Amino acid sequence: MHQFLIAAAAAVLAAGAADSEPRENLLEERQLTGSAKNHELDCNDNFTADGRFLCYDTREMLGPGIDNSQSIEVLELATGREIVIYRPERAVFGEKPAPGVGAVSFNPSGNEAAFIHGPLVEEVPVRGPYGKPNRTGGRVVLDGETIKVKNEWHMLKDGKFNLSWIDRRDIATERDTLPGAHRGGTHRHEYCVSGKRIGFTYDDFLLPKYDRNIGYMEPHPDAPAPASHWFAVLVPVAPMNTAKPGEIEKAYGDSWVDHDGRMRAFIGKTRNADGVTYEESLYVVDIPDGTDITTADAGSAERYPSPPKGVKVRRLTHDWAGGIVRGAPGGDRIAYYGKDAGGVSQVFVIAADGSDKSADPALRPVQATRLPGGVKSDVRWHPSGETLFCVSDGGIAAVCVKPGPRFGETVFLTPRGDGAPRHALVVSPDGKSLAYNRLAPTPGPDGRPVKNYAGLDCKQIFLITLPDGLV
Repeated sequence: MHQFLIAAAAAVLAAGAADSEPRENLLEERQLTGSAKNHELDCNDNFTADGRFLCYDTREMLGPGIDNSQSIEVLELATGREIVIYRPERAVFGEKPAPGVGAVSFNPSGNEAAFIHGPLVEEVPVRGPYGKPNRTGGRVVLDGETIKVKNEWHMLKDGKFNLSWIDRRDIATERDTLPGAHRGGTHRHEYCVSGKRIGFTYDDFLLPKYDRNIGYMEPHPDAPAPASHWFAVLVPVAPMNTAKPGEIEKAYGDSWVDHDGRMRAFIGKTRNADGVTYEESLYVVDIPDGTDITTADAGSAERYPSPPKGVKVRRLTHDWAGGIVRGAPGGDRIAYYGKDAGGVSQVFVIAADGSDKSADPALRPVQATRLPGGVKSDVRWHPSGETLFCVSDGGIAAVCVKPGPRFGETVFLTPRGDGAPRHALVVSPDGKSLAYNRLAPTPGPDGRPVKNYAGLDCKQIFLITLPDGLV
């Protein structure tokens, strides 16, 4: 790993491949979906492990955000069927929506999908409508019967969707929060590759004086019913505007680094040494083997939750970092957004045990892109670990991160600046294709154009087939 980054840095300094203008190798863009609704991939793990399905939600047709998503669905790539795997029995849309379902991801080790689920309609009088601190994780296993009902495909078990709950929400104020439960809302549920742990971002309801945090869950026989998993935060709480220098007031943009969920990288909003200003930096939480998740404190209405014993937080950068950070397939490197010498956002790569303060050059960050328009979103790794994908000026770029004279060489695989920005990239498990979202004119059953709630075209799923030797 260290030799890899030494070679990469040397290549950038000596050869100049990364300084050359990016070239183009434009690939055919195939539109996979066409029904009159949004198909939001949301930058998640949308492919099943066998590559047969892509999952998505249908937000923003009736109103803004996940709040107004109507269903969780999958696209069967071989047939083009759009199959509903979960739809709430009752739903309310508009100013006070419920339940709100979205941000779905597959378990890389099995055909189960996890997603945000807000309060059931019948819970709203007590619990309130959908909101960031008012949601839990739902789960559906793709083992049901696929049937057609009223011209729509459904995946059902015994005539119903086989929904189960991953985590338990408990906002009681007269006692401590139930051990293993949370007191707000979980979001962007991401399985590690082995499926042993689920990472997420978290917003508290009982004590909202601290900002977003991150955490993880794992299956446990004593998890509070009806949940299957025990909940724990990963970053010690520092209430907003009260942090001491070096403390983290907000944690987000997180992703697993390694196969078994021992490292979770994230962006932390950190109080600077002056005690006034802040910096957003790259961090890693280490969850050692043998960590007992039940040693986490769930907190109370007067006490913040705290991480399990033995969990450690490491700071990797001290300059600005951003984006949803991504661990390399081998678990040895992390890709993130940083600023180049001109203040433009670019993709950087750092060793998972690295630091920008290290005396060892191999442990310091290496700039991977030098795109004139910078990088806006969606950094993803190819399974080989030799190529990164990102979006710049609305186009998809492939970036060589293999050590040698071509490190940093960049090829655009789709047009850029064409008014049809691509986003929410996801790479197939076999590394042969790349799926993403684009807005596209969509006719309804009567042939008339269908728009979302904001008057925009529907969000559809597109795919490009990746050639050998990307860059």
